[in-house]
Amino acid sequence: MTYYFIVPGLGNSGPDHWQTHFEKSGDHFIRINQQEWDTPASKDWIETINQAIADYNLADVVLIGHSLGCIAIANWAKQYQKKIKGALLVAPSDLEAPRYTFSTVGFDHVPLDKINFKTIVVASSNDEWVTIERAELFAENWGSEFINIGNAGHINADAGFGKWPRGLEILKTLG
Repeated sequence: MTYYFIVPGLGNSGPDHWQTHFEKSGDHFIRINQQEWDTPASKDWIETINQAIADYNLADVVLIGHSLGCIAIANWAKQYQKKIKGALLVAPSDLEAPRYTFSTVGFDHVPLDKINFKTIVVASSNDEWVTIERAELFAENWGSEFINIGNAGHINADAGFGKWPRGLEILKTLG
């Protein structure tokens, strides 16, 4: 049985966000709640991820990240080197872009180390928080499958991604 752990980005994912719809779609979807959503510390976020999955068979774990949550997953993979079933990384934020001025601690750079489990990066060609070229660079370095879904903004509720059946289809290819 696969367990899907939702890793929202900065500010958490609201009631109309696709991650919330995924969470409501089945018993095996679990949101990882961070203690600090608005001024996050990378160390805390990756430790929270590690604790959330600690009691599960890692071969049954899939992480589902959005935005800063993707970077938290990449940092977690780099630090812990654990092998899970896979991760869906949607609209990873580019922390090094001049426009990214949010108050975060330890989220200074995007790790570019190969991730040792199957990953899929889904990106948009007009995301305000990451260029398609940077998203492709992340995917290439991480060893991820890369899917460009066209002009889809930041792939969030504001961009019209509430229920996202195509996202669930992509997710199911991980397990």
